[in-house]
Amino acid sequence: MENFMTIDSVSTYFKLRNYELLHPLIGILDFDKFEPSSVSPPTYSGFTFECYAIFLKDHNSCKMKYGGKHYDFDEGTMVFLSPQQSVGFVYEKNHVPKGYALLFHPDLLHGTKLGKKIQSYSFFSYAVNEALHISMKERRIILDLLEKIQFELEQNMDGHSKNLIVSNLELLLDYCVRFYDRQFLTREVAHSTSLERFDVLLNEYFLSEEPNKQGLPSVTYFAEQLHLSPNYFGDLIKKETGRSAQEYIQNKLIEVAKEKVFDHEKSISEIAYELGFRYPQHFSRLFKNKTGLSPNDFRNMN
Repeated sequence: MENFMTIDSVSTYFKLRNYELLHPLIGILDFDKFEPSSVSPPTYSGFTFECYAIFLKDHNSCKMKYGGKHYDFDEGTMVFLSPQQSVGFVYEKNHVPKGYALLFHPDLLHGTKLGKKIQSYSFFSYAVNEALHISMKERRIILDLLEKIQFELEQNMDGHSKNLIVSNLELLLDYCVRFYDRQFLTREVAHSTSLERFDVLLNEYFLSEEPNKQGLPSVTYFAEQLHLSPNYFGDLIKKETGRSAQEYIQNKLIEVAKEKVFDHEKSISEIAYELGFRYPQHFSRLFKNKTGLSPNDFRNMN
């Protein structure tokens, strides 16, 4: 059984690394300040986080394991983990960590604008293999913001401290949104292949018995088939098509439904069940919402 350690607070991780923590709810750890002899060999195979964690990797002697698979955690990548996520590690011999770790507890965000929008940063739910690959120029921006946060942590706390810390943290996350948008574009060929496979999988789903067995196709189902996390898959489809993955699935479903509606030997209810709907009225409602006509009206008009 894998030996995972629970990181239940920012201080737990900093104590593990024998690193000074300046604030109980947020801390930046610079691995370059470690002396190799001061870092004990890991006795655990991974972490389960109960706080947010951002890692900026500067070394290739470590791989990360997520969802039962190993991934290269390459130099110049960023990984974002949210509370309740677990991630494993595979270390090379004489591994010495390099880079930065930024950990912050959800309690830090209470009463702030960032607290209201933290869930919108979908990359916190991406898998490790969907890491953010940053350029040197982008890296300088990230390091500059880490330096600003660290500067505030080193000052005597006053009435401005929390606002300045959280504002810089929010700015860092907003830049990461921009960098991920750039990554979606620069990896357009790979992503277009995923979109093509998604189309094939959608067609195969509706031509099979799966709707009767599994019901309506879900975003999570197709994300798993493409070996992507649901959030990354959803953001990818949105960037490529301008529509959400759920909309894309529904539009395909309606195209299939339009053909089926012309089969006069089947009732609208039978067609609804064939498509995976548990209740025919739900199918009729969606069909009318998408086409402006009920299934019966569409059949009669044509």
